Amino acid sequence: SCGGGDSGIAAEGVMDINTTLQEALKTALIHHGLACGIPHLCVLASNCDEPVFVQLVEALCAEPQINLIKVDDNKKLGKWVGLCKIDREGKSHKVIGCSYVVVKDYGKESQAKDVIEEYFKCEK
Repeated sequence: SCGGGDSGIAAEGVMDINTTLQEALKTALIHHGLACGIPHLCVLASNCDEPVFVQLVEALCAEPQINLIKVDDNKKLGKWVGLCKIDREGKSHKVIGCSYVVVKDYGKESQAKDVIEEYFKCEK
């Protein structure tokens, strides 16, 4: 049934949506699948199938002035972030398209990070 209770465990022993959501978020956090906080950079694929989605991401980046850069192809973005299989020769196969990625933490200081930051300084 589609009950809307929010009191922990429902009478039938099934988790309600809030308990389920809390559990899903906790699991995602444990597996590094959750991005919290303000991102430094958002990369958006220009060939996203849903124009409304593109507008939404652009709007969400505009308000807190999150740097947004577009790439031409969601398969290219998917390959860059590892959404593919790599064969023994180092070639990618079965690439999954990726509409956008968010960089919350660059991990370390690097020339790539410096160049990206300089790019956005020049864009403004």
